[in-house]
Amino acid sequence: MSVNTQQQVTTSRLMESIICGVIAGLIGGAVFGVMMATMGMLPMVGRIIGAENPVVGFVLHMGISAFIGGVYGTIVPRLPAGWPAVIVAGVIYGIIWWVLGALILMPLLLGMSQMVLVVEEMQWMSLIGHVVFGIIMAAFYELMRARA
Repeated sequence: MSVNTQQQVTTSRLMESIICGVIAGLIGGAVFGVMMATMGMLPMVGRIIGAENPVVGFVLHMGISAFIGGVYGTIVPRLPAGWPAVIVAGVIYGIIWWVLGALILMPLLLGMSQMVLVVEEMQWMSLIGHVVFGIIMAAFYELMRARA
């Protein structure tokens, strides 16, 4: 196999992995979005772009979920295979995005810098949502990867 052909195969596999990640992120994001809706959190997400509206918040949340899933798709091929690793990776990835998103970026983007890394009841509920998101996203990514 020539170097050029090998690079094309590698690029094709990476793109396939990213696309699977985006789709898995959207599935996990939809579940997490419903959880957020029941807790009344979507208007706050919409406020990030100046529209305190649950529909805008959900759309923005889904875009973020797709991005996070795509990033996962670039990382996961380097991780061990198997369902135990998938679940652990999903939990860890959810926790990472909880810290980055809910504890750091969200407060900063909403102009609430005093709330960075503050953990109260709302943040604990958010942790549960992020972990659920991570597990669902990782599981659906694995199911898609197994079918490929």
